[in-house]
Amino acid sequence: MEIKPIRKKWKGTMTDRERFNNQMHYKPVDRCFNMEFGYWDENFKEWPLFYENGIKNNEEADIFFSFDKIVTIGGNVWMSPPFEYKVVSETDTTKIIMNSDGLLAEVPKDGHDTIPHFIKPTIVTPDDWKKCKEERFRRDDPSRKVDVEALKKAHPPDRDYPLGVYCGSMIGKIRDMLTFEGLIYACYDYPDMVEDMVETACVLVEDFLDQVLPHIDFDFASGWEDICFKNGPIVPIDFFKNVVVPRYKRISKKLHQYGIDIWYTDCDGDVRPLLPYFLESGINCLFPFEVNSCAHPAELLNEYGKDLRIMGGVDKMVLARGREAIKAYLETLVPLVERGGYIPFCDHRCPPNVNPDDYLYYLDLKEEMFGMK
Repeated sequence: MEIKPIRKKWKGTMTDRERFNNQMHYKPVDRCFNMEFGYWDENFKEWPLFYENGIKNNEEADIFFSFDKIVTIGGNVWMSPPFEYKVVSETDTTKIIMNSDGLLAEVPKDGHDTIPHFIKPTIVTPDDWKKCKEERFRRDDPSRKVDVEALKKAHPPDRDYPLGVYCGSMIGKIRDMLTFEGLIYACYDYPDMVEDMVETACVLVEDFLDQVLPHIDFDFASGWEDICFKNGPIVPIDFFKNVVVPRYKRISKKLHQYGIDIWYTDCDGDVRPLLPYFLESGINCLFPFEVNSCAHPAELLNEYGKDLRIMGGVDKMVLARGREAIKAYLETLVPLVERGGYIPFCDHRCPPNVNPDDYLYYLDLKEEMFGMK
């Protein structure tokens, strides 16, 4: 089905690629880069705005709202093959499933978005890891080979949109395998095992980067961690500094060899205790920057100056409070957009409790405040 946009693309005199690169490097732009992080799955079922227009996912929503185009490509840099998803047992309201990381998890039967209750981790002991590594983390797995020619054809050098290269996860996906509690215990009980897991994740990313960086002109790098919550990091700071940071630095060195100096990582929660180590490692942009778990984006942008960039930082809870609150909050972001290094959007997937009419007001207000005057 062809998607008919409900809004026109913001007026501009630059390409999306030029605009993104200038904005992230504190250089002049015609207007702010216009993007959003997306929506909960429920939004596509509950917002008339979406279901009446046949919009079923975030990719379609980006077209529907005529957002600026931004693309990230990645390779097979994790478990391969993944575990087979299967239902182990079920009740009237829940089911126990094995997910692709091999964890047993209790999830609601109606499929609504929630954090699963994990029952049993994939990896507990070094023997578990040894077996899993041999079976599912082989560097010579044929599926890890990248079709570079296809990527070059899909994303030519003269493209008009920013293109990112995905640099994986050095510790967040390991958390997924070990579980929250399991990672904490393992850092103390089996530190050598966890370090070998981090090293394995790093090498797989390096293998992917070695295949693509010489052939494709990327504008930025991305990553995913989710290792913080409202009370700070879930990993010991010393472990992060001594084990994770050196691997980030290896990746950063490869990125810089090919002129990539913008690297964001997707990490929720209060990232402030880790931020100095991110910056030391070459990760210089935060995404999607959850406000309530951390701080107003101005606090960190003022503290770290032009060493830091932020993408996100529009309080999702404010979006649910109505138009007056939305306008008041966006006004606090005007100085940040004007100085550069900041792209405002909802600080995670927009939840369904936001009134869709208020959401359209929010998009209109963003254009009024941050679009071309």
